Amino acid sequence: MQRRPLLALAAGSLLPGISLAQGRPLRLVVPFPPGGATDITARVLTEPLSRLLGQPVVVDNRAGAGGSIGMAEVAKSAPDGLTLGVATLSTHGVNPAVYKKLPYDPIKDFAAVTEIVKAPGVVVVNPSVPATNFEEFIRYLKANPGKVTYASPGNGTIGHMWGELFKSTTNTFMVHIPYRGAGPALNDLLAGQVSVYFDQVASSLPYIQAGKLRALAVSWGKRLDVLPAVPTYGELTLFSNNDPSWFGLVAPAGTPQVAVRRVQEAVARTLREPAVRERLAGQGLFASGTTPDDFAAQIRKEIDKMQRISKFARINLD
Repeated sequence: MQRRPLLALAAGSLLPGISLAQGRPLRLVVPFPPGGATDITARVLTEPLSRLLGQPVVVDNRAGAGGSIGMAEVAKSAPDGLTLGVATLSTHGVNPAVYKKLPYDPIKDFAAVTEIVKAPGVVVVNPSVPATNFEEFIRYLKANPGKVTYASPGNGTIGHMWGELFKSTTNTFMVHIPYRGAGPALNDLLAGQVSVYFDQVASSLPYIQAGKLRALAVSWGKRLDVLPAVPTYGELTLFSNNDPSWFGLVAPAGTPQVAVRRVQEAVARTLREPAVRERLAGQGLFASGTTPDDFAAQIRKEIDKMQRISKFARINLD
């Protein structure tokens, strides 16, 4: 029987008991609804991964509970190399910090595979805020403690955590206004009902470019080409705030390392394809492709960081 190509890996590296020639699908569990950045990222990967791995790759949306339902599904799946989860800063950073009882353990229940993309963040304000740059904004906050409101998509979301981190590192105080989703929060920000929002660049960029929102700082290693006048948090010496959001792949704990490496190498190769990088960049996402060890270390670092923020802000959603 003719074997399909698997990058440059030898046939002996295939998982025992899995015949790619039979075309068994690789399932990517997305723990959020279709249409969002996490889902888009997974779907960008399906065709090139299917081509490189020589087997079908399908997306399975299992949304709910801030990503916990989908991640629990991955955790309890057979460790046979045929199920992967699209992990995010929410599922493997924020959730473990704000929920004492999760249906999964972010470390013990998974094998880290690779980071897929990074997504820079941005702090934006309604133009009615009397501050044209970051320094003026800080002075305004310090002169008006508790009088400025910031929106988030809900309690315990990334936007909430970023807002509380901002307060702790700048020694300022704003009132948190949680919404039921990013859409309502952004709508009220645009209407001036709230003043500040901590978002991913991709979501706010059209409004920034149209002059409907003002960007004050971004979380990225250097200034973004699309926002060249906006400083990074690093430039402002707020290094803790300079970490972007991210999406990555995890497998159920116990998945053979040969399977983990096989997928990681395929993803890394996929992310080097210009068409893939361009599609992701169009969503404000920057291709990564880290090693399993590096991604595992990153997850542990994010959990520690989010636990510190949760403790500072006394966020407990159980």
